[in-house]
Amino acid sequence: MIYQEYQVRAEGSAEDAKMTTYLISHSEAMKIQKRPLIIICPGGGYRYVSEREGEMIALQWNALGYHAVVLKYSVHPAIYPTALLELATVMKLVKQHSEEWHVDAERILVEGSSAGGHLAASYGMFWKRPFLAEKVGVSAEELRPAGMILHYPVITSGEYAHQDSFHMLLGENYENRKDEMSLEHQVSEDTPPAFIWHTNEDKSVPAENSLLLTLALRRHHIPVELHLYAKGGHGLALADERTMCADGSGTEKECTSWVSLAETWLREVVFKA
Repeated sequence: MIYQEYQVRAEGSAEDAKMTTYLISHSEAMKIQKRPLIIICPGGGYRYVSEREGEMIALQWNALGYHAVVLKYSVHPAIYPTALLELATVMKLVKQHSEEWHVDAERILVEGSSAGGHLAASYGMFWKRPFLAEKVGVSAEELRPAGMILHYPVITSGEYAHQDSFHMLLGENYENRKDEMSLEHQVSEDTPPAFIWHTNEDKSVPAENSLLLTLALRRHHIPVELHLYAKGGHGLALADERTMCADGSGTEKECTSWVSLAETWLREVVFKA
């Protein structure tokens, strides 16, 4: 495995913003010479970056044959669009190193949990915006993601909002930009396919966030797969003992199936061509 840390710098970045690679070692003895890669954005309400939703998820993807990188993005007091620029910078870095790292440059996805899900989904909505390519110094097409995997994502700034995430993301610009960052209103024909899962018992980020996004994707004929589990709280990560919280919470057996469901979605929807 190639495990390496890279500083990530954009306008307004915190000193500890970084990308960590979890790349499967290349071997001429293997038939697979280039592998898909998933860029993981952990949650944390734009206050911090959750360790539970980073490395262990990356290692799970490695076990299934995928490369992964984890982005520790800048959080409050950094405000929008710093984290988004950092994610675009990571996409740029991965594509620049795609030959060296044996990455299939056409199969790079963004993944995020909770507020990290908002970041990943924001990227899915905004990757083609001219300001992003201009700031990062590449063409918009070089920033195109193949898909989005969203775990109990923060989406709406409306009735079902996790308001604290939006206040942390926008700071003093909250009133001026909260509607723009309500992502159910930002879906377009350029939005990539999405795999989304949530729980009906989530009391931090209501499941309506995922339902609103799913409806918006359907209206625009964007492929979407939604799994709404009956049980389980917020922030489940892998939903088993591997990512259990220090107090013993954070597991739900039923929800562990998201990994196999997501892999099936990748193979049958995103990579079928």
